[in-house]
Amino acid sequence: MNAILKDQPCDFVLFGAKGDLSMRKLFPALYYLYREQLLHPGTRLVGVARGEESRDEFVESIKATLVRFVPQQDFDNAVWEGVAERLHYVQVDFAQAKDFLRLAKFVDQSERVMVNYLATPPALYGDICKHLHGANALTDTTRIILEKPIGHDLESSKLINDTVSEYFNEDRIYRIDHYLGKETVQNLIALRFANNLFGAQWNQNFIDHVQITVSETVGIEGRWSYYDKVGQMRDMVQNHLLQLLCMVAMDPPSQLSADGIRDEKLKVLRALRPITQENVGKRAVRGQYTSGAVEGQACPGYHEEEGSQGASNTETFVALRASIDNWRWAGVPFYLRTGKRMPTKMSEIVIFYRNQPHYIFDPKQKAMVSNKLIIRLQPDEGIRLQVVTKEQSLDKGMALQSRALNLNFSDQEDNRRIPDAYERLLLEAMRGNQSLFVRRDEVEASWSWCDALIQAWEESHDEVKPYSAGTWGPIGSIALIERDGRSWHE
Repeated sequence: MNAILKDQPCDFVLFGAKGDLSMRKLFPALYYLYREQLLHPGTRLVGVARGEESRDEFVESIKATLVRFVPQQDFDNAVWEGVAERLHYVQVDFAQAKDFLRLAKFVDQSERVMVNYLATPPALYGDICKHLHGANALTDTTRIILEKPIGHDLESSKLINDTVSEYFNEDRIYRIDHYLGKETVQNLIALRFANNLFGAQWNQNFIDHVQITVSETVGIEGRWSYYDKVGQMRDMVQNHLLQLLCMVAMDPPSQLSADGIRDEKLKVLRALRPITQENVGKRAVRGQYTSGAVEGQACPGYHEEEGSQGASNTETFVALRASIDNWRWAGVPFYLRTGKRMPTKMSEIVIFYRNQPHYIFDPKQKAMVSNKLIIRLQPDEGIRLQVVTKEQSLDKGMALQSRALNLNFSDQEDNRRIPDAYERLLLEAMRGNQSLFVRRDEVEASWSWCDALIQAWEESHDEVKPYSAGTWGPIGSIALIERDGRSWHE
């Protein structure tokens, strides 16, 4: 077991403790942090929800959750008993100011830092902050963790941020994008800035283009009324895909600090060339899935999903050709795509290197002479470098083959499990490290760019293009990249 301990105990207060996110992700993450001895011995885990139940009932419900969501081989009764000792429950109706007095009496900020995780709809952020303040539960060390989405456009994100910032300084606000907690995304920093092999060639002189794909096999999972107001652009591009783009494209920070990293990401967002009504037809494609089959299972179309309210122009797929107007990336396109009801669940970044300026081998093999760096976030986290070598034979001359130098994080010699992104994010929030969290100006810069694109779609009366469930999106997404003489990496 890892013996590194957090320096200071905290009261980790989880609002929305009985919700789906808490049950599926947060409590399992806390279980693993305890198992790895990464929680201070004095840290308490405080569930907050509206329902009336005793501490014993709450503890039993969390045990049932862990039995369900923690793999059987990882569930250890001795570990569970340690987690159970730390669990507490406070019943709070988030709309009732008086209920927060009960919570304020329970925490002791002279002994422990209060870290509040709001696993609630963003509409509740303001009330929770106001009532915490009214109950005198806030000090100059109290922290708050906010789940996405931070608004549905620039204006609404500013409203949420303004409300929260009335009660918390920016250095105590932790905005979650769980992709930033993934092991492979973190390894991007090490890969780029600790290896001159890649760092010296990470620019427009050596890289031809970049592809970022985040595909999902699921549909909208019973959330039609919510999703239809959001769409894939707001749900995935504005946060996850743009954050991945920033991690790939940012310049080296002056130091490995929270603001050092976030300053460089902000520069990338501000350098993104706007997609306007004049060029949106060639730079962006929207799609919506129709009935089909994913992994051999029949799937309904978007309009046929549970809760559907009929015809809709909401996109379930987006493909983009983005450009970054700076010295490092001048002329290098970034192709982004994300969608629901795709053939496989996958998140990956592919760096395509430029070919050698002079080709001396068999002309028939010219197409294979290209190097690719494939950074896989899921399902199997790892990094693969595609290189060209000679085939081992006596009779084929200088016949070439494409081979992979593979670093698969799930095949480590000591067979260590890859931590879930939420484990790292919760731990860093308890430690007070904001490096993996999104700063306000980043949120607003990404919304500004996305709002302009959404407006361009509206002004051009762009209609979503149909694609069958189980395919890689509408035909227009293929044309988007192939008109540049390139193809999507499959």
